[in-house]
Amino acid sequence: MYEDIKRNKYKSGFIVFGFMLMISLIVYYICMAFDLGMFSIVFALIVSIVSAYLSYYNCDKIILSMSKARPATHEEDQKLVNILDTLMISSGLEHKPRLYVVEDSQPNAFATGRNPENSVICVTTGLLDKLGYYELEGVIAHEMAHIKNYDIRLSAVVTVMLGLVVMLSDMFSRTLIRSSRKNDDDSKGNAILMIVGLVLLILAPIFGQLMQLAISRRREYLADATAIEFTRNADGLITALQKLDSDEDELEVANSSTAHMYIVCPLKNKKKKSSNLFSTHPPIEDRIEALKNLK
Repeated sequence: MYEDIKRNKYKSGFIVFGFMLMISLIVYYICMAFDLGMFSIVFALIVSIVSAYLSYYNCDKIILSMSKARPATHEEDQKLVNILDTLMISSGLEHKPRLYVVEDSQPNAFATGRNPENSVICVTTGLLDKLGYYELEGVIAHEMAHIKNYDIRLSAVVTVMLGLVVMLSDMFSRTLIRSSRKNDDDSKGNAILMIVGLVLLILAPIFGQLMQLAISRRREYLADATAIEFTRNADGLITALQKLDSDEDELEVANSSTAHMYIVCPLKNKKKKSSNLFSTHPPIEDRIEALKNLK
């Protein structure tokens, strides 16, 4: 486990550097399209550094806003609060994660934050309504395992920075179209920019997909196993995974950039494709089999 935690920390640094490089290139060529000269390099570096800083320190707020989550309360979510309090003892976490709830009928959950000291566990109302006590305990323990293993930092950084890269890529493509219309006399320069822009537009989502895969489907197996260490009850998590996998509702606030964060894929059209090479989640059947072998 400690080796995985160390690798996750190294991966986080590598991914931040990779995204900063991608953002720098995109911003640089946007500036070049506006003929800003040497200032383009300085501006691109400033934008990449500031975006990386803001993404790292505000990733949990950004993701919670995207998910339309509200803070959990003792009055409305007492069972959830009680389960977290109980698991704090067995998990060994020193800092209690903040609890949030998404109003949605699909049972699902995710954890986020830059480290265990600034962590969040978010569940849907569907999870609270459709799962029994020990099933819910297994899901919360799974998310606490992600926090303890530092999976959350890697996952949150990828989610936020991938969104920024896609946004900048879209902005770049629009800028190039306008630039090419206004500067027909500089067709050679525009052609070069168009080629660079096209390459970036193609690479951005592929790069993001590879980064999501770098988080590794293995982390789900590790989180499942760690959750059993916390609860000493494999049956609760096994039953929970079966219920989550068979549920037909789709999570409205989820999208392709956040899907990898959830305990099971929240996108209905991709749920049954978990065996695909490019899926961020391993097949539920394989996860359940691994849990049974731990009993």
